[in-house]
This record gives sequence, C-alpha cells and structure tokens, in this order.
Amino acid sequence: MSNPNNPAFVFIHGAWHDSHTWAKVTPKLEDRGYASVAIDLPGAGKNAKVPESFSTRPLDPAQYGMEVSPNAGVSQEARNEATLAAIETAATLGNGEVVLVGHSLGGITLSPVCQLAHDKIKAAVYLTAFLLPKGMPAVAMITDEIMAAALVPQLFMADPEAVGALRLDPNSQDETYLQTFYEAFYGDLNESDFELAKSHLHPDEPAQVVGIPSPITSAKFGLVPRHYIRCTQDRAIVIEGQDKMIAMVDDQMGNETTVHTLESSHSPFYSQPEQLVDILVGIAG
Repeated sequence: MSNPNNPAFVFIHGAWHDSHTWAKVTPKLEDRGYASVAIDLPGAGKNAKVPESFSTRPLDPAQYGMEVSPNAGVSQEARNEATLAAIETAATLGNGEVVLVGHSLGGITLSPVCQLAHDKIKAAVYLTAFLLPKGMPAVAMITDEIMAAALVPQLFMADPEAVGALRLDPNSQDETYLQTFYEAFYGDLNESDFELAKSHLHPDEPAQVVGIPSPITSAKFGLVPRHYIRCTQDRAIVIEGQDKMIAMVDDQMGNETTVHTLESSHSPFYSQPEQLVDILVGIAG
C-alpha cells in the first residue's frame, strides 16, 4: 500500500509502447510504499491509430509502406500536456513531490516537461532514454554515427517522411525480422515475456516528434535533479549513445547527471523489474 508521505511516480513509455511497459514495476513500487501513474501518451496504447493495411495478413509490404499514418498528426505538445496532467494527478497521491520516469523516446517528453514544470518535479529519471542537449532533435541522435550499431532502423517498414510515422510490424511472422525485433528491444526476455511485450505495441510512432529540438535550459531544466539509468546490453539505444548524451547535457547544463547502470537489454522493466525498482526507490528516497 502506498504511503502518503512518499513522493509519487509518473511513468512515460517509449516509442511503439504503452503504459503496460510498467506492469511489473508499479506493483512492486506500491508494495514499497509508492503510488504511481502510468499513462498512454497521445498516439499510443488506447490512443493509438493504426493503418488499415496493418490488419491485412499476409501483409502487403508495398501497400503498408505507402499508406499515410492515421497517427501522423500527433504532436509533441499534446504529449507534453498529457504528462503535465499526469503530474498533477500524481501529486495528489503522495506528499506532493513527483518523480518523472521516461523510457527510450519517452525522454523527449521528459525534457520539455521538466523545462515547463521544473518546480513540480523532485527528480527526472531517463531509463536508457533520449536525453538531448538544447537544440538537438531526436532524429539527429538516431542518425549519429555513434548509433550505427543500433538495430531499430533495420525494422522500419516505410519512409517516415512519406507516411508520417516510424513504422514497424510487431505482428510480423518473418523469422529474421522477429529475431532482429527481439535483439533490438528485448534481448534478455524469455519467449513468453517477448510475446506479451509485442502484443502491447502499436506500429506507427508519429514521425514529427523526433524532429522537435530539445528546449532545455540551465535556468529551468537544469534545476531538476536528473538521473540516467544506463543499460549496457541495449541494442536500440547503444551504450555509447547513452553515454554521449549524458556527457553533452552535463556539459551544456554545467552540472552532472547521476548515473546508474543495469546489465540489461533495452527493456529492464520486463527482465529486471526488481533491480529497476531498487534504483527508483533510492532516487525517490
């Protein structure tokens, strides 16, 4: 049962994922006295729209590669607003302090929200997430040469500029594609957890959000204590990319990110939830 004297958590999932990302984490936090709010961002989970061709099997790759995404209009501003609303809710569940946690592309929501509401956030936690210096969009980091070994671009099924989305096929039956999918996101999961994780994915991540420059400043964002949880076996955001982002932001902000490390894939919330919760409780405390 949560303790009203503790901070509460707000959880932001990554690209193609939804609030189920945190299904193994939030009950463990509750057991240790911490309330939490995990949302589906606009364009994700219950809010996701999928192309019609995604439902036709066997998949027609040519049609799937050309259909404009019904998710294309989802904006970063809408995602920021949804997260700010979740922070207001979470603040009523504990002592008024909120720890904001974001995974992967969820980092590009954490940063502007911390910039907008720095006085409402006890700590920001980037879980192998995009922590970008001012002026850098996520696409610049995704295409940085240090990310050359990342596997996610191999999974794209359409030109993002043509369809308005970063498009995957989580329902693929192609064994080679599925193996790359597994290695990119879930390399330390068992088969049943992998299948469960895939069942919660949507195919179209709105492309426009990766082109928005990071708005952070030392006068606002820089006031929020920030933590980064490195995942050494990650093949979606490789460890070298994680470390580069930490270094760039620390240099720009003039203060240091507190760094934690898990020997895990891109998805420790599934493979190492207890270890992840230990870190989060330490940060909240």
